[in-house]
Amino acid sequence: MEKNWKIIETLSKDQPSQTLRDLLQKQWLLPRRFVYYLRTRHNVLVNDQYYPVNHQVQPADIIELNFNGDEFRTPQTHYQPTPHPRLNVLFENRDVLVVNKPAGQKMHPNQPLETGTLLNDAAGYLKTSSADAFMVHRLDQATSGAVAIAKNPIVVPILDRRISQGQMHRQYLALVAGTITSDAGKFDWPIGRDLLDQRKRRVNGFASQPALTYYQVAWRGKNATLVRLQLATGRTHQLRVHLAYSGHPIIGDPLYGTIDASRMMLHGIKQQLVLPFTEKIQTIQAPIDDEFKQILLKYK
Repeated sequence: MEKNWKIIETLSKDQPSQTLRDLLQKQWLLPRRFVYYLRTRHNVLVNDQYYPVNHQVQPADIIELNFNGDEFRTPQTHYQPTPHPRLNVLFENRDVLVVNKPAGQKMHPNQPLETGTLLNDAAGYLKTSSADAFMVHRLDQATSGAVAIAKNPIVVPILDRRISQGQMHRQYLALVAGTITSDAGKFDWPIGRDLLDQRKRRVNGFASQPALTYYQVAWRGKNATLVRLQLATGRTHQLRVHLAYSGHPIIGDPLYGTIDASRMMLHGIKQQLVLPFTEKIQTIQAPIDDEFKQILLKYK
């Protein structure tokens, strides 16, 4: 049985006058198929009345969107909910949940009855509400840090589009082997698949795609460097591959590293979101864990 979803938003006092269609598609970034269903089913209301999509919306108008469920490619998720989830919630509103993922936890199950992943925990956390857990982006299992999870299928394509347009920024902290001499710079080597190891990616590998990473040195320690990293693209293992190729692999990286540690020293420390519908920018910090701190102290 498909689930019904509803969004009610009051437009701000400085909302520009524009057509309802432009509000939905250009400002709120709803896919055209969503707008088609809202229009043809009269499931979009302005101040409790249906109007054609060429109607001009005004400041303080109340917009109501109703979805039957069949508009979405994935109307519901079916992750087995963790009974007593230990989810470190950093931010939450009606549409989005941001959590601090621990190192070593998988993002999502690969089998229908698999449990113990971050999205199982999110499903357990949201079980008593009307929301559901939808993946927006992912972190490698060995990586900790901020992860955004959509709470309804309406905002998934909106967040996907913000990410693809480079409007949602993620900043990482990594402890790498050796001394990076430049205070700041970028890595722009293309990344593709490693045909010798299906788990791995490599610079100039098979079917390479452009990849851009910015870095800034935080401090230099005992044959190690702490760097802040900013993703401009989102290739699989991008940070790990770029750093390894630069000659400074992440300490504790089980695939690309040269120095062992009890965990991989990569943490998503900051998540900047453009919140759906309000377009407000929300910056969320994800504190590093004690294990990360202890390993830092060994090298500082």
